[in-house]
Amino acid sequence: MWKLLVAVLVLLGLAALYLWAVTTWTYSDGERAGYVQKFSRKGWICKTWEGELAMVSMPGTSQEKFAFTVHDPALAEQINKSMGQRVAVHYEQKVGVPTDCLGETSYWVTSISVVPDIQFPPGALVPAPQAPAPAPMTPAPAPAPPATAPAK
Repeated sequence: MWKLLVAVLVLLGLAALYLWAVTTWTYSDGERAGYVQKFSRKGWICKTWEGELAMVSMPGTSQEKFAFTVHDPALAEQINKSMGQRVAVHYEQKVGVPTDCLGETSYWVTSISVVPDIQFPPGALVPAPQAPAPAPMTPAPAPAPPATAPAK
């Protein structure tokens, strides 16, 4: 009986150690800039803030979406206040988290800052995507000179 209790305690200790390791160790970190287009508190039991950042590199181009998770309620409040503004978020990527209870994504946002919009000078034209140029036509071969009869 004691051996079984010790084995269960050791397994629980190892599981706790693994969970601690994957939540404190960062696989990668970085920053992304864009506009927060979706941000909500989700979860059946463990509630986390889940968001989506729309990243636009140039007006007129298609956007890329960056899904992220926020655990800090104060940071979630900052994000809610910055909706509609261009922001830069700093994130840490957590790999190996065994459950969605800690967030739906592996990208955990740790800070946010509002950045100014991209300003274009007055009269600046944003280039529109262009259709491919038509293939150049090859010139027709020059006609052969008329054959002349040899002189007699």
